[in-house]
Amino acid sequence: MDRLIYVAMTGASQTLGQQATVAHNLANVGTTGYRAEFNVFRAAPVIGPSAPTRAFVVDSTVGANFAPGPIQQTGRDLDVAVQGKGWIAVQLADGGEAYTRNGNLQINANGLLQTRDGFNVQGEGGPISIPPDSGITIAKDGTVSTVPSGTKPTTVVTVGRLKLVDPPEAQLTKGSDGLFRLRGGGEAQADPGVTLIDGALEGSNVNVVDALVTMIALARQFDMQMKMLQNADGNSRQASQILNINQ
Repeated sequence: MDRLIYVAMTGASQTLGQQATVAHNLANVGTTGYRAEFNVFRAAPVIGPSAPTRAFVVDSTVGANFAPGPIQQTGRDLDVAVQGKGWIAVQLADGGEAYTRNGNLQINANGLLQTRDGFNVQGEGGPISIPPDSGITIAKDGTVSTVPSGTKPTTVVTVGRLKLVDPPEAQLTKGSDGLFRLRGGGEAQADPGVTLIDGALEGSNVNVVDALVTMIALARQFDMQMKMLQNADGNSRQASQILNINQ
């Protein structure tokens, strides 16, 4: 009975956590470049001399779905989508490096190329500065070029190149800010094989239908675990009654 109580109790708790993850995914259906999260559970024994029959459920892995999202054409010069595998490197506030698939870029008041969340886009030589009053184009290989206002279209100036990387997915971990980092820290090497689609953005890879079906299944799973707790409580009461009769 102890084993039943521990499994049902911790299973119900972890199911609520998984429900929160699915709800978070649904809330980010419209987030550019979002990667859906998922949980994996496993059973673990309770450690201790007085609890050899007890086990509980733990959340062993919080991972991300790396499947690509749909490409949506925008026609905006500062919008880019990563084609296939790969990531755009950004600079964190502490000077570290993180990676995103959100290519919805902007230029801040200081002329630095940034993401919509305010992170500087990392170039192969550091942050990329855009001259004022310039048109901007981003090539397939990440090269950023500008055309000064009032000059001929042939007057193209290269100002930098986006740092595009493609580290193994197993080495990436997702942070609470939605950005990915290398496990254990460090920076990934630029990969010339990563390419971009200009004037486009990658949508979220959350499958709404699958997420809704998962929420229904989790709700039923939670109900089942609560019934297991009720059964354990009923069995305990009946056992107590039998012991009282024998006395």
